[in-house]
Amino acid sequence: MLRLAPGEPARSSLLGGDAPGNTAAASAENGGYMINHSLRAKLNLDKPILTGFLLWLRGIVLHGDFGDSATVDPGRPVLDLICERLPFTAALNAAAILLTYLVAVPLGVWSAAHAGSWGDRFAEVFVFILYSLPVMWVALLLQSLFCEGGVWQIFPLRGGLPENHLRLSIWQLQWEIFRSSLLPVLCLAYGGLAGLSRYARGSMLEVIHSDFVRTARSKGVPEYRILWGHVFPNGLIPLITLFGGLLPGLIAGSVIVEYVFNLPGMGSLSLASLTSRDYPLQMALFSFAGALTLIGLLVADLCYCAADPRIKLSSSR
Repeated sequence: MLRLAPGEPARSSLLGGDAPGNTAAASAENGGYMINHSLRAKLNLDKPILTGFLLWLRGIVLHGDFGDSATVDPGRPVLDLICERLPFTAALNAAAILLTYLVAVPLGVWSAAHAGSWGDRFAEVFVFILYSLPVMWVALLLQSLFCEGGVWQIFPLRGGLPENHLRLSIWQLQWEIFRSSLLPVLCLAYGGLAGLSRYARGSMLEVIHSDFVRTARSKGVPEYRILWGHVFPNGLIPLITLFGGLLPGLIAGSVIVEYVFNLPGMGSLSLASLTSRDYPLQMALFSFAGALTLIGLLVADLCYCAADPRIKLSSSR
């Protein structure tokens, strides 16, 4: 699909500058474009698509080499670029996932315990409205309201470390990182919060109407102990399942958020690789997203065992 899209990293406009890499080899001109043949050969663009993919796959399997960046940072290994941006995005998304579960799960449990009440209906309407808001619009709205140059200039316009971070104490640095990351974390968390709270409500409602819950109530067990000691543990399985898809989904969603708030993370790197047709970097990022999906599913399987002792990773014959 990348190869079928218009443009390629070895082809640049004569009016827009030379192609990256060895521009001396760019000897062919066609329709106002200059083609870098040495870069085409290096990226296997002069070969059929399937052959180029197999050669790329062979480099990963035999040598662990994902290749060098073609346009974003020419000549630099793509793994170095990813490892440079990964800590910031990982911390941002970890905070978003934590905030999502800390707010969505109690809200879903409360809505299930008060199903049909005015509070439950208000929460349902609120989270559906929240879920329908586009991330780009919310990010720009928060930026225009609370960032520098906006209505209330509380947060910095640019994320990441401040320019004077070397002169700040550890506590001042932590505060500046918190200020620059709060709005992006909220943008990443609100969509998942809306959906997860509804799933939590549905799974808890199924457990609330179970026979063992009615038995506990007939014995006089306090309601809070029924909710958090009986209903909540038995309704965790669907919420754990959602975690497997939430992790890679947040990485993909951070592209827009990092672009709006100008954050130096994986999202902005992904956008730069797409706009500049950096094939090696794009393929490495896609592989990383696939690995995140597998990791999310593995963590979910391990959490199943912790949430329900009846679930085992291996079965005895």
